[in-house]
Amino acid sequence: MTIGVIGAMEEEVALFLEEMETEQVEEHAGIRYHRGRLAGTDAVVCKSGVGKVNAAICTQILIDRFNVKAIVFTGVAGALHPDLDIGDLVISTSCQQHDMDVTALGFAPGQIPFQAVSVFPADERLIRLAEEAAQQAADVKTVKGKVLSGDQFISSSEKVAELREKWEGVCVEMEGAAVAHVCYANRVPYVVIRSMSDRADHSANVNFAEFTKLAAERSCAIVREMLNRWNG
Repeated sequence: MTIGVIGAMEEEVALFLEEMETEQVEEHAGIRYHRGRLAGTDAVVCKSGVGKVNAAICTQILIDRFNVKAIVFTGVAGALHPDLDIGDLVISTSCQQHDMDVTALGFAPGQIPFQAVSVFPADERLIRLAEEAAQQAADVKTVKGKVLSGDQFISSSEKVAELREKWEGVCVEMEGAAVAHVCYANRVPYVVIRSMSDRADHSANVNFAEFTKLAAERSCAIVREMLNRWNG
């Protein structure tokens, strides 16, 4: 059983590729897919690129061409939950697009028109594996909750307050809800695991550059431990 591991940026997949026993590399739609063994598990690791469209393309190819049976999206995000600090971890219980806005036609904020589901639940088993893996990292605080996605880098305290209070998001990023949507449509289980690189406020641009490497290392450690448990 093969699991797909996606990161949006080079820093988010570099550690996986260093550790992976790569058997084959294929390129589709400009994305390189590394197939092999990672932490004792059959895996395909890939860098999607930034943004929801790139993430959706990458996810569908993983499902269609590589027949993955589950997908983990990992990397960095901006914290919304007040208890989260840089380096802390979020495990998704669901994902939603915060920039989907058809309110002018009477739809609720975030609602995808003419579609029954707009908040996409993560897989319970994958959530549990992520929680168990996080427990091995005693110095990392972990929060479960809704991950919000949009094609925007959030750096406004006012926007943070809105996303936290009105949308009930615990962190914000640019890919997870697209992965979740594709997985939902294909009935493939998923989970998003994000380490906080910034607090999505006025200091976000400074924090992001400084702490992305640390956050990516922590995400990688959690996913590695998840994969160790995947076939257990």
